[in-house]
Amino acid sequence: MVRNSIVSRFAEELPNGPDRRGVSGQPLYPAEDVLTILQRFGIDAVIPWTQKCIKDIQKWQLDADDLVELVKIALSAGRFRGSAWCKQSPSGPRAACDVYSLLRREWIEHAHKHMSIEYYVKFAISKSGKCLLMVSCHPSEERIRP
Repeated sequence: MVRNSIVSRFAEELPNGPDRRGVSGQPLYPAEDVLTILQRFGIDAVIPWTQKCIKDIQKWQLDADDLVELVKIALSAGRFRGSAWCKQSPSGPRAACDVYSLLRREWIEHAHKHMSIEYYVKFAISKSGKCLLMVSCHPSEERIRP
């Protein structure tokens, strides 16, 4: 059975075409709204929502504090890349998500120094407005694999 339920706060249709940047070319979720959720609920606010996101978090050894930090960096210094509908699974619910790329300084053991690592995050505010549904959270493909 196919479920077309929408679990994100944003439930309208996204613009068509290659540049799906939400309403008026801006993110679907204002930074102030996202930051308020993070401030109010802390690490409990960010929920890995897809299996791929869960696997990426495990693969890159990210914890809840990392997820919160990545979202904050995305909102303050990241680059908004657009908005897209995302499914939790092939027949699962959908969420309208904002996509960002960002740089985060990390200690890279193999290089014995701090380096800027590019990450991609994709998330939505839940329909209840109490959490962020994290759809994607991973470094770019150029990162040296552990």
